[in-house]
Formats: sequence, structure tokens, C-alpha cells
Amino acid sequence: MTDSDLPWDPPAAGTETQHLVAALERLRATFRWKTDGLDPAGLQTRLGASTLTLGGLLKHLAAVEDYTFTTQLSGKPMGGPWESNGWDGSNDWEFASAAADRPEELYALWDGAAARSRARLDAAVAHGGLDQLVQASFPDGRHASLRRVVCDLIEEYGRHTGHADLIRESVDGRTGEDPPPEWRPPAPPE
Repeated sequence: MTDSDLPWDPPAAGTETQHLVAALERLRATFRWKTDGLDPAGLQTRLGASTLTLGGLLKHLAAVEDYTFTTQLSGKPMGGPWESNGWDGSNDWEFASAAADRPEELYALWDGAAARSRARLDAAVAHGGLDQLVQASFPDGRHASLRRVVCDLIEEYGRHTGHADLIRESVDGRTGEDPPPEWRPPAPPE
């Protein structure tokens, strides 16, 4: 799908689906690189009055991945780790509870959710493309398209990758728009 050796590099000229998926993958890779390899102190670092941490962002985006490509896509409950990790469905639980999680738990949670989402999105695109309506709906009963939920997830990652940029720079000075060419995301969980 890409024109380079970098797995997160979007194609120079592809289809709409290829570009949207590649934009999401680029943000996922950049986010994961910004949060990669930190100890508990690094994952719990805060800036100023903000309560955001990289650990909280990992857990939050893991929940958003599963919610988007399980509940919004098919109407099914999130299942998996969310039924057993204490998730209460509130908007702040992921951010608050991440401080009690070990780094390897947070990384595995996000890596697993991203892998599940990739598989679910690939299957949905193969089944009906971006125009298909999904279970996510508005108060007036209109259903969103798969395109809409993918665009919403891109927006969510854009916002939180910006937060991760600032927090990570304060932890150890890591800066940059994209991961360096030699960096590779961790292997997906089996």
C-alpha cells in the first residue's frame, strides 16, 4: 500500500480507502513511537495542570479502538479485555486507572486493540467498502458510514498524538513528526 519501505508511509497516489487507512496507520505508528519504551514514571508524567499522561493516552486509545471497530461498527459489546480489566464505561476511567497499570500491560492493551481494529476494519472494507452504514447512529436515527467512523478515529488520533508529542518531549526530549526509519512498531500480539 505504501511507496516506501516505511510501513506507516501513505501512498503517493492511491485510492480513497488506501489513503484513509494509511493516514490512520501513520498516526497509530507516530503515537506508538511517542509512547514507546517508557518506564512507569515516564508513562505517568504530566504537564502543568493537565491530568493527561502517556499511559492514560495508551489506555484511552486502546478503548477507542475497540469501541470504534466493535461497538460502532457492529453494535456488539467491546468484550475482550474490557470485560475483565475494571472498565466502567466512563469517559475518564482509562486516564485515571492507567497509573496503576504496568508499562507492559498498557503497551499490550494498546497493541492488542490496534491489531483487532486493523483486522476488523480490513474485513469491513472487504465486505462493503467505506460507504456501508455501520451500527453507530445519531439521535435522529441516521446511521454513520464506515468512512465517518474511520475519519472520526483519525481525528481522535490527531488530537492525542499532539498531546503525546508534548508529554514525550518533556519526559526525555524525543521529538519528531514521524518515527525514524529504523524504528518498527512492536509485533502484534498473537
